[in-house]
Amino acid sequence: MTQVAVVDSGANFASVRSALERCGASYTLTHDAATLRAATHVLLPGVGNVTDSWNRIKGHGLVDTLRELTQPVLGICVGMQMMFEHCDEAGHDTLGVFKGHVKALSATPQERVPHCGWNTVSVRGDHALTRRLASDPEGPLDSHVYFVHSFAAPVTDDTLAECRHTIPFAAAVGHANFYGVQFHPERSARTGAAWLRAFLSL
Repeated sequence: MTQVAVVDSGANFASVRSALERCGASYTLTHDAATLRAATHVLLPGVGNVTDSWNRIKGHGLVDTLRELTQPVLGICVGMQMMFEHCDEAGHDTLGVFKGHVKALSATPQERVPHCGWNTVSVRGDHALTRRLASDPEGPLDSHVYFVHSFAAPVTDDTLAECRHTIPFAAAVGHANFYGVQFHPERSARTGAAWLRAFLSL
């Protein structure tokens, strides 16, 4: 049975909770290390800024626990940003399960920051998660998902899907048992639900 542990990072849990319920997943909101280690899947959500979320998980003594998890782990938005080596918003190193630095987006005359709203993502390469996404039981998916962010991760070998707003950036990443999405699957209608189902099926 899928048992999801959602890291209590101070983020608003309501929309993630609703998305998990729609997927039929059993879940627990927790900052207990033993509960995280015992779960079949772990979600690291984030809304707002990296500094607040990082200070909360650090305050609960979860930094090493998160790095050492062996089951599938998914970071969402700020949660994904914290999984990289360094985030300029925080001004210090973060979890480091993905290589690269998360940097601020810079507005252009044509594109505003923050990047807020629907945008398309392009899936790259072949991966267990994206294969599950391609075979979603509800049929072909739209490529539009919902973003709210001012910082973005670079496109690297770990990138599973990319997007563009002022610059190309990683919309989804995966390495070993760790995954991240910059967009909000819980707010991205059927396509977002499919990404979440694909993760929960790993």
